[in-house]
Amino acid sequence: MKYTGMMRGMSLPAMTAAIFLTGCAVKSTPPLYQWTGYEPAVYDYLKGDKDPQQQIDALEKALQEISAKGATPPPGFYAHLGMLYASVGKDGQAMEDFDTEKHLFPESATYMDFLMKKKTKQP
Repeated sequence: MKYTGMMRGMSLPAMTAAIFLTGCAVKSTPPLYQWTGYEPAVYDYLKGDKDPQQQIDALEKALQEISAKGATPPPGFYAHLGMLYASVGKDGQAMEDFDTEKHLFPESATYMDFLMKKKTKQP
């Protein structure tokens, strides 16, 4: 009888290890958004190290990489890109990006509407 109890005690750590290792083997959920290039672009914008066209080029390249992976850019990506386009006078592209941001992230609609209205009122 003692032998059975000892085996039961030894099997618990082995079973725990097996469960733990099985849990580690399970694939993790992929990230909801792909952040490729977005954070460095915002940092460059805030530092003022690159001109707006360089930042636009970097974000457009990042967008191509994100799309190639079949992923979604993070919230704010299109809004930031739209603001950069507006700063270089490409208002049509800016409005398209604001609209894309608004449709991908409905919670941004109020702010995107504000930016779109503000831009259309300026000469």
